[in-house]
Amino acid sequence: MGLPAGWVTYTHQLTQNQQIAALGNGVLPLQSVAALSILIDG
Repeated sequence: MGLPAGWVTYTHQLTQNQQIAALGNGVLPLQSVAALSILIDG
């Protein structure tokens, strides 16, 4: 996904269901960079 190792899973504050939801609802950093590049470059 382009995220550092343990970005969501190396925390004791989130349950497993919350971790899955956070990953499922997140925007992939690589996708967001591509989208912004398209919008900026036209």
